[in-house]
Amino acid sequence: MTESSTPMTSHRPYLLRALYEWIADNGMTPHLLVDATRPAVQVPAHAVKDGKIVLNVAARAVSHLEMGNDLIRFSARFGGVSHAVSVPVGAVLAIYARETGQGMALPEDSSLEESALDEGQDEAEAGSPPVLSAVPNDPAPEGDDDGPQPPSPSPRRGGHLRIVK
Repeated sequence: MTESSTPMTSHRPYLLRALYEWIADNGMTPHLLVDATRPAVQVPAHAVKDGKIVLNVAARAVSHLEMGNDLIRFSARFGGVSHAVSVPVGAVLAIYARETGQGMALPEDSSLEESALDEGQDEAEAGSPPVLSAVPNDPAPEGDDDGPQPPSPSPRRGGHLRIVK
């Protein structure tokens, strides 16, 4: 990138919208992993575990979903009570399909990517977000109105993430 070029807007909201559509078009349930400790994140405090929250953002689980360039807003039920949810795009750590775990861990904001380049990191590595290939081992998703899930027939192994390049 040359110094005289105009800085581009963040690619994060575009990745989120594209992956949300891809997951939904494949009949899967899109989930967001959110850093609830970031400023301006508005989620029910009782649903946050270890500073993070997993949100089910499927059309059947939320209402009035707006995925803007700066903010994701919707209304969802948590424990049967409707709550307004507001998440800055920068607070979203990953988006993935609940059923398969396929999705993407989002890259850091561009200002952090540029500092990584200054420290000698390869430009291709800094601009390529890792792809998730398994369900992360995070708290149960909130805002899920699918009802109780039947117990799995065998003990579940802990989830893991694997970077696919």
